[in-house]
Amino acid sequence: MNIETSRFGTVEIDEDKVLHFVRGILGFPKDLRYALLPHREDSPFFWLQSLDSPDLAFVVINPALIISDYSFELPEDAEKELKLDGGDRAEALVIVTFRNLGNGSGSTISANLLGPVVVNIDKRLAMQVVLDPNKYPVRYDFN
Repeated sequence: MNIETSRFGTVEIDEDKVLHFVRGILGFPKDLRYALLPHREDSPFFWLQSLDSPDLAFVVINPALIISDYSFELPEDAEKELKLDGGDRAEALVIVTFRNLGNGSGSTISANLLGPVVVNIDKRLAMQVVLDPNKYPVRYDFN
C-alpha cells in the first residue's frame, strides 16, 4: 500500500507491517495506524509514521540502546489489550525528542522512558504504556 507523508512523500509499505494501536498515543487519540520506517540504514532511530495523519511522525529508538537494563513489568490490562499470550513477542520503543538549547548552546536528545510504546510483534498491535514515574523519567537526556 502507498501512504502519503509530509516528511518522506509517498512511501510504499506492506499492509501486514502496519501497527494497529489499541489506544492512541497520548495527545493523539484518533491516530491508530502507524508504520515503522527506518531513519537511515545505519541509524538506531526509526520514524513511527501515522497512516491517519500525514504530518504526524515520532522518532523512536529501542530503549536498551540508551539504558542496557531498561525493563518493566507490563500491567495485566495492557497484556490483555495487546493480546499477548504464550509465545507472542513484545518489543518496547521510546519516543525521542531533539531540543535546540538556543544561543548557540547546542542541542540535547531525550527519550521518554516513562511512556514506552509496546508492540506485539506477532499480532502487529501496539499501545503506549505509562510506567511508574518513580522508576523512569519522561525526559531522559542522552547524546
